[in-house]
Amino acid sequence: MTERTQLLNEFLSNSIWHSAQRTALAGDASLRRYERLFDPTSGRRAILMDASPEKGEDVRPFLKVAAYLRENNLSAPQIYEADEKDGFLVLEDFGHDLFDVVCDTDPQKEIEIYAAAVDALAVLALAPPLKGAIDFQPTMLDLALSSFKWYAEPASGYALSNAKAECAAALAPLIDSLGAGQVTILRDFHAQNLLWLPNRPTPKNVGMLDFQDAMLGHPAYDLISLTTDARRDVSPNVQRMCINRFATQLDLDPVKFARDAAICSVQRNLRILTIFGRMSLYFKKPHYVDLIPRVWGHLMKDLAHPDLEALAKVIKTTVPAPSTDILKRLKEQCGTVSTL
Repeated sequence: MTERTQLLNEFLSNSIWHSAQRTALAGDASLRRYERLFDPTSGRRAILMDASPEKGEDVRPFLKVAAYLRENNLSAPQIYEADEKDGFLVLEDFGHDLFDVVCDTDPQKEIEIYAAAVDALAVLALAPPLKGAIDFQPTMLDLALSSFKWYAEPASGYALSNAKAECAAALAPLIDSLGAGQVTILRDFHAQNLLWLPNRPTPKNVGMLDFQDAMLGHPAYDLISLTTDARRDVSPNVQRMCINRFATQLDLDPVKFARDAAICSVQRNLRILTIFGRMSLYFKKPHYVDLIPRVWGHLMKDLAHPDLEALAKVIKTTVPAPSTDILKRLKEQCGTVSTL
């Protein structure tokens, strides 16, 4: 038995979950681990989060943001048990109805649940900003440019320092034009982090997960995270509905908002290329490479905005598109990078 396992067993043994049945759940792109707990005596259910500090995890941001969301009439999990020092939490179980599961099971539900998600985002955008949250805007450029290290260069087989500099020169003024962060953004607001809770009133009918990295940012950021999902295709009519519904609720200029949303989406999708490349090259998880073509498609669509013409030219002429050969090359390099 590892020391970590012993700590976890002690944590549960000192709680009402000491006799709970435990079932491992699929993890996310983090180093956290999850289990579903079920107490057959009481019928209680919960989710265990195992976030080891030794792996750089910290549950305190999760606790802070969860409390903030609940204070603003949104559905973040209730905290049943917490060990901040060792990184263990027992959370409210929102069930099995992840947005992507609901849409796969009943595609007609997509417009209803995405409208509910937009309504929840509007509430979040109109709420007082999260106290102490850091502005995301100053970090956006570097996060986007890291896609050269983790995607463009491994894909091409060449150092692309000049192309990276050209990309920076084109992208920096676009990001600067977004201005400082205005609202709380969760940064991973997509179908695998949202659960449909139809028995709760709006906006509580959308359960939220994986929000511990919340910062201050542009109101379009979480919306495009929802509509340009890296893991599923959102139908075009639902995308349009989401954008129009959100802009109407916040009384935004539709032309400026469309431009800002395109900039946010380009930055985000470059960042996701970084994440998926790193998950394969460093963390030895090559299945993330299979998601890259969809991300590339989102990137190309947003680069079509006329205000992004200069950036589009740089990316299209220097960054390899994820062809079958490129994807194969990336997978062949799985696990070959030893340092982050």
